[in-house]
Amino acid sequence: MTPERREWDVVVVGLGAIGSAAAYWAATRPGTRVLGLEQFELGHANGASADHSRIIRLSYHRPDYVRLAKRAFETWAEVEAEVDERIVTVTGGLDLWPADPGIPMADYTDSLAEEAVPFEILDAGEVMRRWPQWRLPHDVTALWQSRAGLADPYRGNAAHRRLATARGATLVDRTPVTAIREAGGAYEVDAGGETHVAGRVILATDAWTNDILASFDRRLPLTVTKEQVTYFEASDPAAFAPDRFPVWIWMDEPSFYGIPTYGEAGPKAAQDAGGQPTTPETRTFDRDEAMYGRVRRFVETYLPDAAGPELLTKTCLYTLTPDRDFVIDRVPEAPGVIVGLGAGHGFKFASVLGRILVELAIDGGSPSESELGAFRIDRPILLERDPATSWLV
Repeated sequence: MTPERREWDVVVVGLGAIGSAAAYWAATRPGTRVLGLEQFELGHANGASADHSRIIRLSYHRPDYVRLAKRAFETWAEVEAEVDERIVTVTGGLDLWPADPGIPMADYTDSLAEEAVPFEILDAGEVMRRWPQWRLPHDVTALWQSRAGLADPYRGNAAHRRLATARGATLVDRTPVTAIREAGGAYEVDAGGETHVAGRVILATDAWTNDILASFDRRLPLTVTKEQVTYFEASDPAAFAPDRFPVWIWMDEPSFYGIPTYGEAGPKAAQDAGGQPTTPETRTFDRDEAMYGRVRRFVETYLPDAAGPELLTKTCLYTLTPDRDFVIDRVPEAPGVIVGLGAGHGFKFASVLGRILVELAIDGGSPSESELGAFRIDRPILLERDPATSWLV
């Protein structure tokens, strides 16, 4: 479909998780003409969010993330109310630290305490008493936080796009953007053989971010990796149902995480940021055998009742900043262009990040302004040519 109108108030480039959210939140503004452009088909599996579930949690390593996560829950609730569909399933969450872990526990407990979020500290015995699915050594310590669970990307992304269209947004797929340039106080966006003009442009292009930023002679030091998740045929899948088993994260290097039975016939487990560097053009959808082996050994050791045959392994792309922090900011060379990048842990925040991008674009500021300082596009580490990386969160 080719849109007839070529002048817009907001053009959103990329209609994955964050871009779909931005298109919706822009469309909620009365009288705002919104165009969303996607280079692939809507709902494609080439990016980061084509799956049944992602973890959502308040437990984070810094207070700014905890505050942002609170607003994320509130924002998802607003979307659920409008679409009349459940996107977030609350299960509670376990963060598990072995002895001498790679991720400091104090970062999490201090952040939660500072933001007045209740939590419990459990020893290994108490974890296994509450959730006998676990087999843990005695030196494991866990943090239990009740406001955690899973967010459904299939439902969330489709809901954002459906609601955006219902509110008058025009969403066009199979239409790659080839250039963006400033033109008389507005921006021209070349896509699909046409030029669209808009006062504001929101970029939510993830692994393709640098391709678009090349229009402004800017490049971020991003690493794209191919990641994967595996669903297992548990001996008793009901034992891992969302009302009986929480989401969990193993807080060490390597870091593993898991989600109860949802969307497929068994629970899901994965390694976080353990994949090999790739590019969107060269990535494959083949199973990474080394990573699959690491995840299977973890599940066999600590969750043996879940360690049945593989049901399904799915791959996705992580687009990682060197510090694993988001990018939510205006392009300095083009302040009407706003970039949103989730850094491989953004889906839980997708709706609120899309909302913030729209606030920055239309209002010039956001109620979450105090949370955005660490997400600047020109923070020092993003100006380095070859920065050191730290991807544990």
